[in-house]
Parts: sequence; structure tokens; C-alpha cells
Amino acid sequence: MQNKISKSIIFLGILGIFIMGSCKKKIDDAYLNPNAATKEPVESILSGVIGSFTAFFSSAGTGYGVQADGILLGRYVQYWGTQTNGENYGQMGGVLPPSDALGGLWAAVYYGQGQNLNKIVQYGTEQEKWDYVGVALAIRAWGWLELTDMYGDAILKEAFNTSLSQFHYDTQPEFYDSCRAVCFRSLSFLNRTDGSASQANLAIGDAYFYKGDVNKWKKFVYGILARSYINLSNKAIFTTNGYADSVIKYASLSITTNDDNAAVKVAGGTISAVNNYYGPFRGNIGAIRQGSYVADLMSGRLDSAFKGVFDPRAWYILRENYNRTFKGFVPWLGISGLSANEYPKNFWGNSTPDVTGAPSSTGASTPDSSRYLYQNTSPWPMMTASEMQFDIAEAYMRKGSAFKAQALAAYTNAISLNFDMLTTTYSQNIPAANVITPAVKAAYLADPKVVPAATDLTLTHVMLQKYIALYAWGTQLTWTDMRKFHYTDLDPTNPTPQKVYTGFFPPAGVNLISTNNGKLVYRSRPRYNSEYLYDIPELTRIGALNLDYNTQEEWFSMK
Repeated sequence: MQNKISKSIIFLGILGIFIMGSCKKKIDDAYLNPNAATKEPVESILSGVIGSFTAFFSSAGTGYGVQADGILLGRYVQYWGTQTNGENYGQMGGVLPPSDALGGLWAAVYYGQGQNLNKIVQYGTEQEKWDYVGVALAIRAWGWLELTDMYGDAILKEAFNTSLSQFHYDTQPEFYDSCRAVCFRSLSFLNRTDGSASQANLAIGDAYFYKGDVNKWKKFVYGILARSYINLSNKAIFTTNGYADSVIKYASLSITTNDDNAAVKVAGGTISAVNNYYGPFRGNIGAIRQGSYVADLMSGRLDSAFKGVFDPRAWYILRENYNRTFKGFVPWLGISGLSANEYPKNFWGNSTPDVTGAPSSTGASTPDSSRYLYQNTSPWPMMTASEMQFDIAEAYMRKGSAFKAQALAAYTNAISLNFDMLTTTYSQNIPAANVITPAVKAAYLADPKVVPAATDLTLTHVMLQKYIALYAWGTQLTWTDMRKFHYTDLDPTNPTPQKVYTGFFPPAGVNLISTNNGKLVYRSRPRYNSEYLYDIPELTRIGALNLDYNTQEEWFSMK
């Protein structure tokens, strides 16, 4: 009798589980989540992920991506500054927690891209949309490289383990290896033409980047590989381990024409999310003016580089003052040393200050006279043909004097490509008298101070012209380059002792923020609102609670 009762209980229990499970299924079918589809189409997921390259938006926050961080990092490389004297970022020091400053890229990779990319890979595999899988992996590879270059150690192996609330940090070499492995996985899927791969369908999710062109995505992946090797050019193994040849190989397979440049586009309109983060509608950079270093470099005022040569691109990427000349701020000194007539307009073309030297409104001029990357609908480059040619030029220079002819060819082509990008994509609101014509471009390239004989070419030529070509959009890349050369390293290819970034002087003494303990910045801190609230044991282990953690040199720039 007892046995029968036991069996009855077991049966009823199983039946109850079945009924409850069946009931749950009916409830789920009848009352679907009103906020999202049960399985979101990969087409709609990808469009938001591409937006996370620059400025990601969600109900949990805005501004995740390279653009917000670039406003601050631009002070480190002296692309720009504000009129404020002694502001922290110009002094190569940031706001310590509880600020999320310089956490935009961290949030973009782990939150904006994060599980969204995982879902694209999962759903894309189930639906045999191999092109979507390949694109998702390309973005993941980009994220791993950009993330570790900015922050050093970060979360890799445990990044998307949802059972954890605290995470182990992995090393930069592991990130580099993972980036390359993911690149090759991406290429393997982008090469597939079976299943449901379709340019027309990929273009639905990829409407604002490459419009579904898989071949251009492949070039983007090759460019990531090239970056992963050129970033290590300061290491002794760069030439002995074939890294220089890898740069040349992958950069040559990457973007070679401006038609293939990778750029995030925006539609423009009456809401913030569809306008360029740097445009006047958004109002994020009204107080910023160009740095004095880039202004002097392009105006011919530096005695040690391009002396006396005016760069006609200044009218496209910088901003003139009342005197129609180009001057700028030392980031930690603000307007000191500038007269009212020398005070540069902001990037939207607002008027100069009055004769007292007091700055005028930081807003946009009327009518809008913004140029370059500062228009509401300006496309934002993520990788360009010019950049790839500069990488090839540097790799050849590192290989030795026997390769200077090849270096010169790539260097010259890089400058030419940058000129052409500006004149075809960013020609809006350039004064008629200052438009770059083929003759103007040819004259600049014919100047031996800019393009010398092959035997006279130096790394200084290459890196300073790359500095100009990456102006504003490539701030993170320029910071990586400057850290490779420890900001003030001498040029090993120049028989005359001279800094690679000749004329560049980082802050020192009282102009360097005191918490750096006399050292320059080499990394950013992990994002406060995810790490400094929850991951204290790991931050303690890597030293990220120290006030001068941001001065610890990263692996990529070490010999």
C-alpha cells in the first residue's frame, strides 16, 4: 500500500510539472515581452552596434564610444584644449572615481557591443547569415584591440560570463593574441557565400557603415591586423620576428583607396541620436580650440619640422582666428599668450572674442559654418587608406635604410590620400580662396621639407604627417603612437638627435597633475560605474586603486 501511494505521488508530481510547464508555455505565448521580440533580428541589432563605434545610445546611458573619450584624450596629444587654465586633462591627469570620464570605450566594448555581438553570432549561425557573423566578429576584434590599447589589462576570458559579478583581468598580450584569432575567424565567415549570406540583407543592418559590402569589411579586418602589429614597432622583436612584414602584408590587403575608408555615418535630424557627437546640434565641443602644437606644425612655425611650409589642409581641419592665421592653446595654459585677434574660433565657426580677450559664446555661428568632422552629418572615420599607408611607411623605416625608397613611396601616397579625402568628403564651408586644388596639393608634395629625397626621410616625417592625417578622428590611435615613442623619444632614423615628435613638450613640474608623481600618462583607468563599484579585489591586484595607476606603461610600448 505504501509503495502504491509513493508511486502515485511521483506520478502526480511528474504530471504537475508537465501541466505547469505546459501552462507556462501558453502564458509565454499569450503574453510576449512587450518591449522586445523574443529573438531580435540580427539586422536590427547590428545597426546599434555600429553606432557604438562612435557614440552608443540606450536607456542606460549615452555617449559610449571613441568620440566622448577623444574629447579628453585630445589634450594628452595636444590636438586641442579649452580656455581653462590648469584643467586636469591638459595636465595629463584625469578625474579620479567616481567619474566615468574616459570610460566610454570600456562601456562600448562590454555593454554597447558585448552581448549584442554574441547574439548576432548565435542567431546569425542558426540562420546561416555568415556575413553577419563575420561582421560581428570583426567588431569584436576591433574592440579587443582598442580596449587594451587604452586600458591595458582588462576582462577577456570571463567577459561575458553572466554567472559572475566580479571578473578576472587578463594581460595585454592575451588581448593581442585574441584580437588576431578573432580577425581570422571573422575572415573565414566573411569569405562564405553559402547559406543566407546576402549583400542586400547585410545592408539593412549595415546601412551606416559599409552598406553590406563584405569585401570592404574584409579590408577593415586586415586593417585591424595591421594595427595589431604596427603598435608593437617599438619592440626589439618588431623586425626580427617578422612583425614589420606583417604590417606591410596586412595594410596592403586593407584599405588602399578612399572609396573603401571605414566611416560611421549619421542621418541628421531633430534629435541628438541621429547627429554627429561633435556637431553644433549636440553642443559637446563648443569650448574646445585646436592645440598650439598642431597649429604651429601646419603653419610652418616649427623650426625643426616643415619650417616655413604652410599646410593648406589647415583650412579644412583647423580653425582660423580674426587675423586669418592659425594659432592654438597649450592645453594646460588655456588662452595664455594669445591676443584677442589670435584667439581661434571654435570648430563650428563662432566669432572671436572682443578686444578684452574674453571668450564669446561657445555655441555655433549663424549660419552654420562648421567644417570637417564638426558638422551635424559629418561621417566619422574609423580607418582610412592614408592611415594604412603611414603604417607601411613606418614598417619600412623600421626595417632599415635599405627600404627607404619603399617607405618614401608609402609616405607620399599617405599624404596624397589624406588630401583627397578632405577635398572629396569634407569640402563644406571652405573659403573659396583656400580650396585645395590639384596644383595646391602638388606644390605641397613637391616641397622637399615635406617630401624629401628617400635618403633623408625620417620617422619624424612619417609620424608628424600621420599625426596631421589622424587629426580629431584618430585621437586614440595618435595616443598609441605617442606612447610607443614615450612622447619624447629621439628619432633613431635621424643622424641629428631630434625627438620623433619634434617640438612637442608634454607638461612637467607644476603643469603636470600632482597625483602622477612626476610621470606621464600611459593608460586610462577602467570605467568607474562597472569596475570601481564591483571589482575591487581585481583592481587591487593590478594596482588600479593607486593614484598614479594611469602612469604605468603598457606592454605594447615596452622594448
